[in-house]
Amino acid sequence: MTGRRPPGRGRALDKEIPDRLYTITGGRAHAGTDAFDTVTLIVAEGDPRPGMQSEHVRILRMARRPVAVVEISARLALPVSVVKILLCDLLDNGRITARHPVAARASVPDIATLEQVLIGLRNL
Repeated sequence: MTGRRPPGRGRALDKEIPDRLYTITGGRAHAGTDAFDTVTLIVAEGDPRPGMQSEHVRILRMARRPVAVVEISARLALPVSVVKILLCDLLDNGRITARHPVAARASVPDIATLEQVLIGLRNL
């Protein structure tokens, strides 16, 4: 290995990435809320408006149907932390809804049903 960069990856591109992320987030490093985790489903509450940031527009278009935060991150090729900041902007403006997955809840059958099952088993 010679320590050379892969073809197409130059120093200009390496320097551009942090600048781009800084620009996209408006210089923010944290989302400022715990409203999102990687599996939170995002749903658009309307269409993009003229003048919106291109990443916000892309998110709203993706979220016409429920889409997970991690999937948005992958499709935009942006870190999850950056996507969460963008989602906070949209959430604050009422442009999206965040839906958290519901854990499966064990339902407990009522006592009468259990007694009937027990009686049936004893009759076998």
